[in-house]
Amino acid sequence: MKSIYFVAFALFFICKPFSNRAQTAPLYEFRGVWIATVENIDWPSKKGLSVEEQKAEFIHLLDMHQHNGMNAIIMQIRPVGDAFYPSPYEPWSEYLTGVQGLTPSPFYDPLAFMIQETHKRGMEFHAWLNPYRAVFNIHTSSISPSHISKIHPEWFITYGDKKYFNPGLPQVRDHVAKVVKDLVTRYDIDAIHMDDYFYPYRITGREFPDEKTYRQYNRGLNKDDWRRSNCDSIIKLLYETIRANNPRVKFGISPFGVWRNKDKDPMGSNTRAGQTNYDDLYADILLWLQKGWIDYVVPQLYWERGHKLCDYDTLLDWWNDHAYGKQLYIGHAIYRAGTNAAWRNKNELPSQIKNLRKYTTTQGSAYFSSIDLKKNINGWSDSLRLDYYALPALIPPMKWIDSIPPAQPTIEKLKNNSFQIIYSGKEKIKGFAVFVLPPNIMEKKEYATLIKVLVADTKINFDRNKTIAAADDRIFISSIDLNNNISEWVELK
Repeated sequence: MKSIYFVAFALFFICKPFSNRAQTAPLYEFRGVWIATVENIDWPSKKGLSVEEQKAEFIHLLDMHQHNGMNAIIMQIRPVGDAFYPSPYEPWSEYLTGVQGLTPSPFYDPLAFMIQETHKRGMEFHAWLNPYRAVFNIHTSSISPSHISKIHPEWFITYGDKKYFNPGLPQVRDHVAKVVKDLVTRYDIDAIHMDDYFYPYRITGREFPDEKTYRQYNRGLNKDDWRRSNCDSIIKLLYETIRANNPRVKFGISPFGVWRNKDKDPMGSNTRAGQTNYDDLYADILLWLQKGWIDYVVPQLYWERGHKLCDYDTLLDWWNDHAYGKQLYIGHAIYRAGTNAAWRNKNELPSQIKNLRKYTTTQGSAYFSSIDLKKNINGWSDSLRLDYYALPALIPPMKWIDSIPPAQPTIEKLKNNSFQIIYSGKEKIKGFAVFVLPPNIMEKKEYATLIKVLVADTKINFDRNKTIAAADDRIFISSIDLNNNISEWVELK
């Protein structure tokens, strides 16, 4: 791989000397976007597109997100017990081919294609799976004879118009673990990601019908604690599966934004959410963080600042106090842009970003969803591209996964201001980071500005004239490993 990822910059950045500018973004910051496939929300735009149309749409999405400064995508590849790749356990998704179980023609592996295109742009690929949803709509969804709900109907519960894997069954946990093991073994993904759908959101007046399973497996627990223990068990199992089969792969959860309300638990947030993770979805996120079963959490803080029941700033502060040393990114409701007075305020999203950057324990953002960034309502995509994400950022490394930096590069001068950057270390890298320091500034990375990420595996040519650095600025190069550790840097001379 010898392609270069040139980050887009606003013209006004280029037109004034770099040494007169302050660092406007952190060196490390997760910048992700959810790309939803269920009901064709984001990709593909509709069922049954040709393979070439699918590929073209996906490349267009990636180019847009790269242009806006994103460094990760969270790609939904298993929305309803189906697959956007050739799975030995689950059928092809109807959202891809139009009919569940129908193979793409001509054949291709969409997941392998998506990972390759994402990595070519220097972005991480987080594979998003829904653990328990099995049929999106029992009246209208396409269901293949090879779908697991047809093979093992006793594993499933119908609730409302959807069908769910029964979380209380050990067979269900084992099945999901097999799916995850297959993914982390065969594909070069950077993370396994799950969202807020554990036990389903409550339907008024209807109890989730798992009484029979509870009587069989309750282990002396009351039903609420038993349900939570079922979710705890699958998270622990998936964590162990990932670590045993591909320990560099991260495991993240994007839960509903409220763990518990304070009126239920003194540890809870000062909110009045109608449903919560702990009491209604039976997802004890804090336990998973405390136990180290997940590597990052992305609470969906989909309310505005000043919301009467769930204030964004209140929840931001609460999550920063309860990350337990794991990485915390904030989920933003860009889909709400323009929907009411609060979300017509052009300062809402910029203020959310400014506020989260005040916390050293918050390390980035994720946006739901891709299509809403494309719409650019309130000019928020422009704000990201031209301001908040105008400078690139590396995804924060996870020291508990890998804390050893790669070998530093060597640099050979070619001619004029052209150089060749060479990596000779044994560890695989994703590329090189290019830093700039104004003259007469102490040679420390905290004083430097990351201006470019070069995607390469061993070597790449670099032209100093094609940077935004001023003539008297100093340029330094570091290697970047797969966990985003950076090497000692080498000055370009």
